[in-house]
Amino acid sequence: MKLAVLPVTPFQQNCTLLWDETDRSCTVVDPGGDVTRILTEAARLGLTITQIVLTHGHIDHAGGADELRETLSAPPGAARVPIIGPDQRDRFLLDNLALQGRNFGMTQSRNVIPDRWLSEGDTVDMAGVTFSVLHCPGHTPGSVVLVDADGRFALVGDVLFRGSVGRTDFPYGDTEALINAITTKLLPLGDDMNFLCGHGQGSTIGRERRENPFLRG
Repeated sequence: MKLAVLPVTPFQQNCTLLWDETDRSCTVVDPGGDVTRILTEAARLGLTITQIVLTHGHIDHAGGADELRETLSAPPGAARVPIIGPDQRDRFLLDNLALQGRNFGMTQSRNVIPDRWLSEGDTVDMAGVTFSVLHCPGHTPGSVVLVDADGRFALVGDVLFRGSVGRTDFPYGDTEALINAITTKLLPLGDDMNFLCGHGQGSTIGRERRENPFLRG
């Protein structure tokens, strides 16, 4: 498995391209916007995008998903490229992406309905690797984390950051639920688990266990 991180939107969200070197099939995780840039980068790398995965329903993660799906599925004879995730509890956010976009000047954002919702215990195959799904609410009700246990790698969206955790100052945010999800689901993954978060630099579970001020004590 190979990956490339492409910061998109004014929020500089880490859109991630994961691909299998054998057939160059690619999964795009969290295409929040800048769809032309995503397509250009995939073409530059010689990748064929076969699916789109969303960790949660915020505009900077999901705002470009419908446009990307439509563009990839448009050529005659092209297969429909599915959108997978997040948990269905984020549907209210996905149903209002266009309105969110207008509020933030992101006029290309569209509402989107995934082809498949994700739940705790599901799996998603990406780049030849099977990722397990953990439901980790708090930042949003339907946030999910994707874990490659064998490869010691996880995509955590906005649940956990290097030195911080996801915001919960939204009407639907829940700090207690977020910290509980991190402590009961992410920390047990082991200190050697590397993760990529939705913004900024990635980290390891061990580093965050030791140094993250939101988790100490």
